[in-house]
Amino acid sequence: MKKLLGIDIGGTKTAVIYAREEEGNRIEIVDKSQFKTTNVEQTINEIFSHLDEVIKRNGLKTEEISAIGISCGGPLDSERGIVMSPPNLPGWDNIPIVEMVKKRYSLPCAIQNDANACAVAEWKFGAGVGTKNMVFLTFGTGLGAGLILNGRLYSGTNDNAGEVGHVRLSEFGPVGYGKQGSFEGFASGGGIAQLAKAMLTEQHQQGNNVAWCAYEDIDQVTAQIVAEQAHKNDPLAKKIIETSATYLGRGLSLLIDILNPECIVIGSIYARNTALFFPIVEKVLQEEALSNALAVCQIKPALLGESIGDYAAISIASSLINE
Repeated sequence: MKKLLGIDIGGTKTAVIYAREEEGNRIEIVDKSQFKTTNVEQTINEIFSHLDEVIKRNGLKTEEISAIGISCGGPLDSERGIVMSPPNLPGWDNIPIVEMVKKRYSLPCAIQNDANACAVAEWKFGAGVGTKNMVFLTFGTGLGAGLILNGRLYSGTNDNAGEVGHVRLSEFGPVGYGKQGSFEGFASGGGIAQLAKAMLTEQHQQGNNVAWCAYEDIDQVTAQIVAEQAHKNDPLAKKIIETSATYLGRGLSLLIDILNPECIVIGSIYARNTALFFPIVEKVLQEEALSNALAVCQIKPALLGESIGDYAAISIASSLINE
């Protein structure tokens, strides 16, 4: 049995995880401590403080811990262990987080971007088990992809493989990854909120009241609020989701045509709202993707659910000692 620690650094929250790995690729999440992601210095201090607490609370000795894995939004340099200005982590400019962790705990440590880490987790423990070629899409705060090709994580020449959120799908549209009309602009929490604000503003300016969002509350609308209303069959909310799902389908068709995967696993917002998205996505795929490639590719919601970030960070620690 191996004892592993994980650090999941997200755009809104960060978590520290303790897990045990047993034979047969079985992972047991034993403990977790979570806090809000703030500025760089404060967040790093919180990471160390929470790691110390988790270690103490579980009676662990440093020499018993096999490795520490870090999952973080990209771009980053996994070889050197440096976080390099992720769009969802303002101020995280060339932060040598792996070196900092190694220096404090004297333990093996590695980092991967969150999409890669989640891809490994879903491939080993979730919806992608048994596949050789799999794509994972985050669809959360942002949109990134993790690629499992020929049975291995593919991260590219300098860790930039899978940055599909930057692909422009339309000349106009919500801004994601610093680009208007990008895949991330249409298929992310922030992008859906932008779509909602634009459509809500249009409705109110036309004199149409929207029961679930007053004009003065438009800036507070979120993807979660939109999804909740769409599940209640609100026409405007459903139109917002339909727009996001249409462009999601177009983006997926590109991935299917280029990579010919066995499955595409989609997390977060999609996984929680598959019933809203999938019928529209399926229709677009039938129109856009190569039929032979589409015939062998399944579109699946992530199976690890709200725990995927925990498994992602732990998967990096596990991979570090099992290579």
